[in-house]
Amino acid sequence: MNSICGKTNTLQSNLISSSHVKHDYCVSLVKSILSKHSLKSLLPVLYLLLFVIYGLGDKLRNFVVGIFIPQYHYPYAVALCFGQVVISILFLNLLHFLGAVSLKSYTRLLGEKLLVPSICSSLYGVLSMWVKANSSTSGLLPVVLPLLPLVTMALSFLLKLQSPLHSTHVSVILSFFSCSALVITVSRGVAGINSLEYIYAALALLLFSVSLIWLAQVSKLEHCHPSNAQASVFDIYYAHLVNQSGVLGLLWLLHSDNPWHVLSQGHWQILLFHGYLSAILLLGMVLNFFVGVTVLCFSPLAGAVLHSSYNLIVPFLQIYLFM
Repeated sequence: MNSICGKTNTLQSNLISSSHVKHDYCVSLVKSILSKHSLKSLLPVLYLLLFVIYGLGDKLRNFVVGIFIPQYHYPYAVALCFGQVVISILFLNLLHFLGAVSLKSYTRLLGEKLLVPSICSSLYGVLSMWVKANSSTSGLLPVVLPLLPLVTMALSFLLKLQSPLHSTHVSVILSFFSCSALVITVSRGVAGINSLEYIYAALALLLFSVSLIWLAQVSKLEHCHPSNAQASVFDIYYAHLVNQSGVLGLLWLLHSDNPWHVLSQGHWQILLFHGYLSAILLLGMVLNFFVGVTVLCFSPLAGAVLHSSYNLIVPFLQIYLFM
């Protein structure tokens, strides 16, 4: 019996050590690939490709939301945001189980560091989904979304935070594109704006900018720790998602549209309802992942530009197509 236990323990230790070796090898391989000068020069091209993919994905999600909510009368922003976060957590755990991603267990210390950005991004997600659910009367947030990079730059400047993308040339270019996109969109007309929408739009931009900047600062602080005590990009994003699930879950329980009411209003017997709902949640999961990884790997300004990419591009494309 002792020999069997000893062999079992040896086998488990060998499996664990081999998984660690495999993960370390993959990490070192990625670092060595990215360290090559030829691939470093391709980073702007890759970011531009990500920029286009994100814009198309955002357009597709808005299209699906525009069909799903009016057709099935399901404008429950908090519930949709909560479901999106839960699916993101399950997907990361699945990748960890399959060995594709190495995740550390959620710790209270890291969770406390990420509490503020989790609250801010949760509230922003609810406001953004509420705008999509009430698009017939609420259209100010998509109009002012091109200003998100400017708000992020202004907050970073006020907080005296350094970033590799913060330079005079980048600031001038982003200011030109953001302001031009806003002017073009407003000149085409914005219908049905209530006075409260100005407050909601300004609050949403401020909340999301704070979330992006705080996330980047947590990542920067983690890099100051010893390598064996550092939290990876996926660890930080996972802890951020766990915090968000708690915030959104509490908000959903306190909301008038509580879980029992929302679940009872679903058309669960219709297959198309499941298809539209799954598309919204999965697209939101992927888009938020792109933004989170961009912020943690590059800068909050890069994440802000990526998140507002569709609203930055479309006004100029409309001018080009109608010339």
